[in-house]
Amino acid sequence: MHKKIWSVITATGSYIPTKIVKNEDFLNHTFYDSNGNLFDKPNSYIIEKFEEITGIKERRYVTDDLVTSDIAYFAAQDCLNSSEIDRETLDYIIVAHNFGDVRHDKRQSDFVPSIAARVKSKLEISNPYTIAYDLPFGCPGWLQGVIQADFYIKSSEAKKVLVIGAETLSRVSDPHDRDSMIYSDGAGAVILEGIESEEPIGILSHSSRSDTKNHAFLLWMGESYNPSLKDNRLYLKMSGQNLYKYALQNVPDLVKECIVKANVNFEQIKKVFIHQANNKMDEEILKRFHKQFGIEKMTVEEIFDIMPMTISWLGNSSVATLPTLLDLVVKGKLTEQKVNSNDIVVFASVGAGMNINSFTYKFQ
Repeated sequence: MHKKIWSVITATGSYIPTKIVKNEDFLNHTFYDSNGNLFDKPNSYIIEKFEEITGIKERRYVTDDLVTSDIAYFAAQDCLNSSEIDRETLDYIIVAHNFGDVRHDKRQSDFVPSIAARVKSKLEISNPYTIAYDLPFGCPGWLQGVIQADFYIKSSEAKKVLVIGAETLSRVSDPHDRDSMIYSDGAGAVILEGIESEEPIGILSHSSRSDTKNHAFLLWMGESYNPSLKDNRLYLKMSGQNLYKYALQNVPDLVKECIVKANVNFEQIKKVFIHQANNKMDEEILKRFHKQFGIEKMTVEEIFDIMPMTISWLGNSSVATLPTLLDLVVKGKLTEQKVNSNDIVVFASVGAGMNINSFTYKFQ
């Protein structure tokens, strides 16, 4: 059989911020609705319902001295330390993020130079042919970076690509918007290498879509919901209910398409690594995905087994959720979750744009 080049994840890394913010820390916040009116329910009730829907009990924030490029570098360094790869041999550094370096005192996006350029500088890489660039693609940005890396590797343009997802959403969330409790900070990274093999390994297929005609502004930047706050700042806003409907209608179809492209049977899929956006939404996406293959019901145990989750303690860190999740599973840091040699898994994400993407992957 003829050997082909496959894109294989040979190292993983992550940075989990040290500042733990629990749900009860929001009890003294003042929340307004999108019309600038105070909610008629106490915060204890709002937080209880929030946890029931999202599954989030706590989240992580960066300390005041750190910005996105710092934690992207930490994840990259952890990834390199997990391997024997010479950083000077990296062909590309792709950093997925959406807001750049937002300092705690400035609260202004800054990504000139690019976050990837800053990470390359922090890594002290001298090689001028290690190309560093940023990828803003909403929450699916890291996954899209992996897809781009696969194209580079399979076209022989690259042999090693570092793909990082890093975000500090705590710096762009409105403290007077109850949706702010969803957001968190973090960073994750992988290195993909081109490996020759007669048998399919690594990335088997991928799919992406962007639905901008009717859904481009389900996430946007807007003023604080607090009508008395006149700080001339824009904060991350979300049409949660419409985003939820969009994800349920479209993500399962794309994941099925990706699996069919890989020419593998549904029964071969051991895990679904899905963007940690909202526990209720992710579970419903998983159920609808299974219905695509004729499975009408799933038990709680089956859901837990096939879909590793970190959202309860890490929150939604956008582009960082998937690479962080992968790193924790690969390194055995998630209880009762592991992947074995020859396991086939599928990754999926959805977010601002609206963008959806997925790839199937076979572990060596």
